[in-house]
Amino acid sequence: MKSISLLLSVLCSSILLSACGAGSSDSSPSTSSSGWTWVGGSQYSGALNFDFTAQGVGSTLNVPGARSTSVSWIDKEGNFWLFGGLTENAVTFLSDMWRYNPKTKEWAWMNGSQASNTYGSYGTLGLAAASNSPGARIGPVAWTDTSGNLWMYGGFGYGESGTMGTLNDLWKYNIASGLWAWISGGKGITALPVYGSKDVPSTTNTPGGIVGANGWITSDGHLWIYGGAQDSALTITYNNLWEFDPSASTWTFRSGAGKDSSSNYLTNSGGVYGTKTVSASTNQPGARLDAVSWLDSSNNLWFFGGNGWDSVGTSAAILNDLWKYNTTTKQWTWMNGSNLNNAFGTYGAKGVAAASNTPGARWYRGPFAWVDTAGDFWMFGADGNGASRSGLLNDWWKYNASTNQWAWMTGATEPGALPVYGTQGTFSTSNQPGSRKDVIGWSDASGNLWIFGGYGPDAVGTSGYLNDLWKYAQ
Repeated sequence: MKSISLLLSVLCSSILLSACGAGSSDSSPSTSSSGWTWVGGSQYSGALNFDFTAQGVGSTLNVPGARSTSVSWIDKEGNFWLFGGLTENAVTFLSDMWRYNPKTKEWAWMNGSQASNTYGSYGTLGLAAASNSPGARIGPVAWTDTSGNLWMYGGFGYGESGTMGTLNDLWKYNIASGLWAWISGGKGITALPVYGSKDVPSTTNTPGGIVGANGWITSDGHLWIYGGAQDSALTITYNNLWEFDPSASTWTFRSGAGKDSSSNYLTNSGGVYGTKTVSASTNQPGARLDAVSWLDSSNNLWFFGGNGWDSVGTSAAILNDLWKYNTTTKQWTWMNGSNLNNAFGTYGAKGVAAASNTPGARWYRGPFAWVDTAGDFWMFGADGNGASRSGLLNDWWKYNASTNQWAWMTGATEPGALPVYGTQGTFSTSNQPGSRKDVIGWSDASGNLWIFGGYGPDAVGTSGYLNDLWKYAQ
């Protein structure tokens, strides 16, 4: 296990990319009725938690502090939730839990500690308790189930003790009771996967300690995980796909390199792409972390990009490949993008989908992707490649799965764009969030898309951790 200092050096090196210059000045929305509104939070980086009320009580005065790499959920009532994250020079890990009501525009601190770098309190496996609490962390996977419970797996941070590392604990939060329950996995760090037999569920199986994996929840209530990094330096990555059955508390290893015949763990595997848009049992995405994911109405699992291994497989780098996994046939399909790393974006005309359009390679996503009411996929920003340069991005893309085409909707074609806040609460076609990575986001009942925080430049161009809340009306 590498030291935390190596993880921080990776984070800092990616931050330096934001100094590559200002982005394209063309940032107007595709139509006069669509675009951004700055809803709340500060225009400046480094804002602290602002909480004048008691736990569980909403107020327009409350605001979570600046952070990136948090986790987000939407509950059955349409409220937005967030947990944890990273702030203050990439050394402060958080475990506070917040709820935002988009109708009343009120934040409420709901659970967890407002102190930093807290350890996990696990209690008894499977039993909810007021004393239970996940440790501070970044980059876990999250789901909301059909009963409205909030789930979270892994990430990088603190287990039961003071040593930091990748986690393999699975947690469930019951909104009605306000209690956490530890459901599966260990209390420690850097656990290795336990595969068992492929396609055979077992309570002893585990995906192991991972950060930056992707997650989905299918209509049967099963939780899915793909990829992630095992180590703090983010150099050991998986291409494993896992399925969890909450009713039986079993993990099933579905695809990936797993182990070889000598029981050696296989990591950093290159991709087997096959033919674009053609599914095959031999297809397999390369190992990676920090991709972007969606679920379609047919329970197909989708993801885009990340940092990992392409078809050549000689070294890890950022990717722009788009993959689909059919949960019925259990086959992968390479749908779009390049099978080689470090591709730049092809933007085309704003708001116009085309077969030649492709977002540039990127990673450090945070959960900044949505599926809209029409079934189209959306994603915003990240750390990666614009049309010709690399850095922090604020481009906004929409993908239509039926046509297999991308459309660039708004934002700059190059990295380094500064935010334009306008007047808080007032829509303007000139408003835009700045370039940033590791944001979190939600979609509301009206189809509006929301983002919060992340890392990037503020209103005066100072890069840091943010706590601004934005709404995008389609």
